[in-house]
Amino acid sequence: MGKQRPKMSEGEHVVLQFRPRHPAGLPDRRPPATPADPVHDLVPRNQPPDEQPDDFRHRMLANAAAFAFTIALTAVGLWLAMSIAAWRLLETLP
Repeated sequence: MGKQRPKMSEGEHVVLQFRPRHPAGLPDRRPPATPADPVHDLVPRNQPPDEQPDDFRHRMLANAAAFAFTIALTAVGLWLAMSIAAWRLLETLP
């Protein structure tokens, strides 16, 4: 028995079958799978690197400086918006 397809009018939508492409002859670009090194799996993951210790004080000062800069930038933006609004209001007055 052959495949039967319903008759479609010109205005109906047509659903096309998805056929994935498989390029012939191209090598797979993924690196080959390597077994995990058992020595590195024994090292705890939460240890900081040995190069530099965590400087909490410096990090908090940098965060405070970034926060102050953000507040100052927001204040300047609000002041500028209010100044422009007041300037336009003054222009519309006779």
